[in-house]
Amino acid sequence: QVQLEESGGTQVEAGGSLRLSCISSGSRFRFDSMAWYRQARGKQRELVATATGNNPTYYADSVKGRFTISRHNTRNTVYLQMDNLQPEDTAVYFCNARGTIYRVGDYDYWGQGTQVTVSS
Repeated sequence: QVQLEESGGTQVEAGGSLRLSCISSGSRFRFDSMAWYRQARGKQRELVATATGNNPTYYADSVKGRFTISRHNTRNTVYLQMDNLQPEDTAVYFCNARGTIYRVGDYDYWGQGTQVTVSS
């Protein structure tokens, strides 16, 4: 069974940095895309960044220039480097993997999430 597990979330002061990691297990294939989402308390879950293949393909405007997504495709691992964190970045961050297997169908996996709290 495929599982994703995030780590690295903690409480930091505004202006600080964190690096989130997402490690997968149980997969027999390389994920088409991996991404980071976040959900702040009382708000809808939003897409933060996406990596397809070896390249970043999307950053939310709110994090562009501050966050960097990267992948290690062989291990189906994805990272999110977060710099100059702001209180508005406080949220639970989720790892996602999705794509399509030829003649099988679509897949969409999620991790449990890791809490990032940024204090003023």
